[in-house]
Amino acid sequence: MGPHPAVAAIRLAVRRVLHDVLTEHQTDTAPTRDARPPLVLVACSGGADSMALASALAFEARKLPVRAGGITVDHGLQDGSDTRADEVAGRMTALGLTPVEAVAVTVGREGGPEAAARDARYAALDAAAERHGATTILLGHTRDDQAETVLLGLARGSGIRSLSGMAAISGAAGRYRRPFLTLDRQTIRKACIAQELAVWDDPHNSDPAYTRSRLRHEGLPALEKALGKGVVEALARTAQLSRDDADALDTWAADAETSVRDEAGALECAKLHGLPPAVRRRVLRRAVIAEGAPAGSLFARHIEEVDRLITGWRGQGAINLPGRVEARRQGGRLVIRQG
Repeated sequence: MGPHPAVAAIRLAVRRVLHDVLTEHQTDTAPTRDARPPLVLVACSGGADSMALASALAFEARKLPVRAGGITVDHGLQDGSDTRADEVAGRMTALGLTPVEAVAVTVGREGGPEAAARDARYAALDAAAERHGATTILLGHTRDDQAETVLLGLARGSGIRSLSGMAAISGAAGRYRRPFLTLDRQTIRKACIAQELAVWDDPHNSDPAYTRSRLRHEGLPALEKALGKGVVEALARTAQLSRDDADALDTWAADAETSVRDEAGALECAKLHGLPPAVRRRVLRRAVIAEGAPAGSLFARHIEEVDRLITGWRGQGAINLPGRVEARRQGGRLVIRQG
């Protein structure tokens, strides 16, 4: 008798990712490549999604030339979080993962509590990957998480890239992989129950003070009540379609950028005006980031202001942008520099 269907589903999802990692490792012929099997870490909070992921990684890695370990991040935002992090590390060790590490971080305030915690977490995960020589970090985001991310992007009005949600592969050199993006949260829960995995439900996930929590417990149920079942699946499909479109437009913008610069490399306003708006705004965003504006602080409204120097020129002054970057129109050229 085979494993529970939910367990089989999560193991298959992880197996596919591990095969991809192995293929990439084997085709990397750089002389400095580590001769040992690649190390794959799971980022585990102790919740159902990440515990299911840790269990599947431990099971599949035993059958493949892959080393498997785990990292849990203690954000220090709740009483007893350090003890809980140690417990999660112990559970991963019991599954057979090694190395296993609990990392404490200090969460700042920039961008709000959710964004600050996310930034601290990813910084800790990146540092852990470098410290242990890991090629890959697995994240337990599900199809439900993807649907929530799409709705949050829609609410921000940030454009098609924001609607594309989370990528299955992201980060430097494709470090981060999300095997569960095609699986729903209910399947993951069933897999944990079938394997009798001890899980921890973070109270922040049900705290209405957090935007994602309100969306999860109020917004999405209201949408499903009004529109019927299938909203999560439809939003996940929207994410993939939006990502395909955004990738194509990004490629177009990268190709178009050289054609709108003069021999000295300056952006020519007349040529920029001739580009389709979606392509032109991407060219402008790339140019502003290249001059030092932090990508995470650069919003659609910033690019719209710069775009008006091209499409709505009325002699207006310079536009101040994040990172002390300034954009102004001068002699038919768009001049972007750090002030």
